[in-house]
Amino acid sequence: MAVLQMQRIFICALKKDRKPVLELLQRRGIIEINDMLTEDSVFSKADVSSAKNSLDKAISSVKEAIVILNEYLEEKKPMLSALYGLNVATLDEYDGFSVKYNSVIKIANRIIDLSKEITEQKAEIFKYNTQIEMLTPWMTFDVPINFSETRFTKSFIGTLPKAWTREAIYESLSDYMPVNVDIISSSKEQTCIFVLCHKDKADGVYEKLRGMEFILPGITSDVAPAVQLQQLESKIAEIDANIKDAVNEIISYKEHMEELKFLQDYDTTRSEKYEVIGHLLQSKNVFVISGYIPAREVTTITEELESKFQLSIEVEAPSDEEDVPVLLDNNAFSKPLEGIVASYSPPGKGEVDPTLVMSLFYYLLFGIMLSDAGYGAIIAGACAFGLLKYGKRMETSMKNMLRMYLFCGISTIFWGVLFGSYFGDVVDVVSETYFGNKVTIPAIWFLPMNQPMRMLTFSMALGIIHLFTGLGMKLYQLLKQKDYKSIIYDVVFWLILLGSSVVLLLSMPMIINLLGVNFVVPGNIANVASILAILAAIGITLTNGRESRNPFKRFLKGLYALYGISGYLSDVLSYSRLLALGLATGVIGMVINKMAAMAGGSKFVGPFIFIIIFLVGHTLNLAINALGAYVHTNRLQYVEFFGKFYGGGGREFKPFASKTKYYKIKEKMKNEI
Repeated sequence: MAVLQMQRIFICALKKDRKPVLELLQRRGIIEINDMLTEDSVFSKADVSSAKNSLDKAISSVKEAIVILNEYLEEKKPMLSALYGLNVATLDEYDGFSVKYNSVIKIANRIIDLSKEITEQKAEIFKYNTQIEMLTPWMTFDVPINFSETRFTKSFIGTLPKAWTREAIYESLSDYMPVNVDIISSSKEQTCIFVLCHKDKADGVYEKLRGMEFILPGITSDVAPAVQLQQLESKIAEIDANIKDAVNEIISYKEHMEELKFLQDYDTTRSEKYEVIGHLLQSKNVFVISGYIPAREVTTITEELESKFQLSIEVEAPSDEEDVPVLLDNNAFSKPLEGIVASYSPPGKGEVDPTLVMSLFYYLLFGIMLSDAGYGAIIAGACAFGLLKYGKRMETSMKNMLRMYLFCGISTIFWGVLFGSYFGDVVDVVSETYFGNKVTIPAIWFLPMNQPMRMLTFSMALGIIHLFTGLGMKLYQLLKQKDYKSIIYDVVFWLILLGSSVVLLLSMPMIINLLGVNFVVPGNIANVASILAILAAIGITLTNGRESRNPFKRFLKGLYALYGISGYLSDVLSYSRLLALGLATGVIGMVINKMAAMAGGSKFVGPFIFIIIFLVGHTLNLAINALGAYVHTNRLQYVEFFGKFYGGGGREFKPFASKTKYYKIKEKMKNEI
């Protein structure tokens, strides 16, 4: 349980060594580089925007190329691919990639160009198919659709809405006879017609047709529709062949996939480096790096840099006013929960790292909420398998997540055994259904479903311990800050008031009967608790508004602070979710087992039906209730526990490091050379 001490570090090195120095620091990932120094007549910042934009453009291109290639390869990732971690590349491979850089970027651009060509050609096919669809009603017409006139006649080729008969059309055009009308095709939606008339009557015929909602065709051609259809189909076949060739060419770049991935990480690393260069102060011959480094890393990085380069390093303690980044350091048991703390907020100034104490309750509460030994064994077994098989290559974040669920699984096994839950009551159901003799694995402690009030009492008692621990953490923080008045006013008074209130409640027969507790607090102890509670309440009222100079305001603020005891009551009641979620897991498990036994009562096919229902049902129950346990465990930490002492507001330590997606660079050790 520690917030690592940070130091300010200043590195002044020769400009000719800038690239290797920055690359070494990037691989180590232990310095957060900040602008601590200002420009002057000697030192200034370089404009690297052009180089960085060029790299970002290349990164964007190669990302797009990888996405395109994956779409056409349609290769499914292995189920456990997330456990494999990043591929490992040596420093020599990284440095040597510059030789093939240009050829790989050309491949990326070629893949993008091919994808664009395919998109454009598919658009052409869509256009031609639309034209074919428009041509379909005219397929029996043996005259080009754009035919308009002869020496003495005028033609009108188009459509009328809905179905028309030739007689109806002739009747409408009777004033302009002689007229020739041919119906090319007819449907409920439209009628395709060809009208031929004398030129001197063309205007009148056209006006009459317009009154009938005549529309010219949306497609024209100098050849007959049947011939035009053949031409369009030929074009589509040609485009399909081109698309197939382009797709095959894209697929042929499958062998360059790893190079493309390496290129993305290569340029990402370089882009991050240029981002840092833009913040460095530089003169003609030297450059200066300033930032923060964990104090424990100072000696190691100093010795390594000084052994390889000519440079000067200065380290000093940051001032109290500085916004120093926060880096947590915990043992293997608590470290997996650092991410949970970071999700809330890193510790602020003067605050302690709550991870260790929180982890004790986190695993405990998760196990109680899930509380089934079978489910716990699955979670713990799966996580242990992943860590043992893939732990060496696995990324730290994934490793921490598996460790967290490993401990949660172990806790679930522990509470499942205490409460006698093994996939609900599957042992009882199977033994009675298929062997005719009910066998029960007894609970080591008690069955929550048989004694729910006992479970509720235990849940609230555990909640009180959790809340008191939060106040204890506040006491510890105030001791470190040497704020002894606040210790008395904000912690001791509340501990006395809350502790006395618990004693008074346990002295009331109604509460004792409700909770099912087997003891009653003696009257003399209850009297002492009453006096202490009154004194503590007076102390809280008189001191919790001490920041106000006005006595009346101070008194009112004190009363309002005393009203906060109702918040503690609601906090304690919040721990009833331990009972609710624990019972939900067990009850749903029992229902699943009962359903499986009812459906699988047959001697022959019954066991197979039982197994199917058992597997499906308990898989869903495990998934839903494990998610519920995770969410509500976080809530109890964030709201009830952290609310008593923890404010957060710190800034997370973000070192200059390689944030790659596919590869990590590993330097050869001496014994590997």
